[in-house]
Amino acid sequence: MKFEIANMTCGGCARSVTATIKDLDPNAQVDIDVATKLVNVQSSATVEQLTEALTADGFPPVLKA
Repeated sequence: MKFEIANMTCGGCARSVTATIKDLDPNAQVDIDVATKLVNVQSSATVEQLTEALTADGFPPVLKA
């Protein structure tokens, strides 16, 4: 699944986003492009679980097609 996170502006933000996803699913594959604010995730967690966790940590995502 692919998300856009508008307020992810630096490497620190990217590390926080990765940590949030890995807390939910330690086996998740996370690929982040800070320049485009896109996050590709391969995870057993649902879109709803990821959205809720990221929003709670201050990085509200928008699911991209």
